[in-house]
Amino acid sequence: MEGIILAAGKGSRLRPLTLTVPKPLIPVAGKPLVQYGIEQLRGVGVERAVVVVGWLGELFKEVLGDGSALGMRFEYVLQPKRLGVAHAIHTAIVNANVRSPFLVYFGDNVFDDEWVKKFNSVDEEFDAFVVLAKVEDPRRFGVPVIESGRIVKFVEKPERPPSNYALTGLYAFRDPEQYESCFSELKPSWRGEYEITDLLNCYIRRGYDVKYAVVEGWWKDTGVPEDLIEAMKFILEKKLIHKVEGSVEGEVVGKVYVARGATVEGRLVGPAYVGPGAEVRGSAGPFVDVEEGSVAEGSFVESLILKGSKVLMRGGATLKRSVVGDYSNIEVDAPVSLEDALFASESALKVGRLD
Repeated sequence: MEGIILAAGKGSRLRPLTLTVPKPLIPVAGKPLVQYGIEQLRGVGVERAVVVVGWLGELFKEVLGDGSALGMRFEYVLQPKRLGVAHAIHTAIVNANVRSPFLVYFGDNVFDDEWVKKFNSVDEEFDAFVVLAKVEDPRRFGVPVIESGRIVKFVEKPERPPSNYALTGLYAFRDPEQYESCFSELKPSWRGEYEITDLLNCYIRRGYDVKYAVVEGWWKDTGVPEDLIEAMKFILEKKLIHKVEGSVEGEVVGKVYVARGATVEGRLVGPAYVGPGAEVRGSAGPFVDVEEGSVAEGSFVESLILKGSKVLMRGGATLKRSVVGDYSNIEVDAPVSLEDALFASESALKVGRLD
């Protein structure tokens, strides 16, 4: 089984943060988001993965390397224009010589491990395999039409969804040549993209065997800031290992990871992560992630502070449900609550008392 990791998007809904870092490379608990998916791919037997890149694509090789550190082999393929998911998969097959069954993973998605167990338990042959999840608003996704337990059609972002199930961005295909044969029939949609739903509909028309599984566990497409915060909370709660290697002068409550060289002075409430060389002073948590070399002083709840930043919340100020880009300098000295903020890399903000 080979893997194809789709990571060519611009992350427009997470700008300005993604102007300098692709969404899959945003670190959470010391790892880029995409690494959590890579570890799961390895869990289903993937040894070689093709990473399809676009926006700031050179950064992926800098961060992930050749894959050997993660127990895999990576090849990188550029998708010069964003022409849709089906086209991105086609680009990987053609340019990286994919010749065996392959699994497709969206690099900005975060799943619990339920899908790994379900995929490993599939003991029947399939031509295509999709992972579905029940969602509140299917209009943002590809949606299946299911009759008598079988998928008979897929609809892309329908105004009137035929079901509450959505394509999650996890696919497996048995035969690359079969995929390419269907891709050759596709035409761009009204969005100018080659849609994966059209590709899957070709499989259904030809009578190919399209199987599916429904995941009921946690899944998040980290497309918008609130979803990124939710993904951080999930990772801290479910995947963090409790370990204190740094210096703690104060109180630690719950599951926390304090890396070697980190310093905590005050109260840290887990789940929380404090990266190498980072400093936390005051009251932080629950659900706080202070990445490598950052300083967080004051009161923090449900916030992600990226590498090398300095965030000082004084005079009764609190940071809530916010993301601070790397190498930023945020200073607030006033009794205010800064909530739902999204700062780009190297941001600067200084707020003082008016009296």
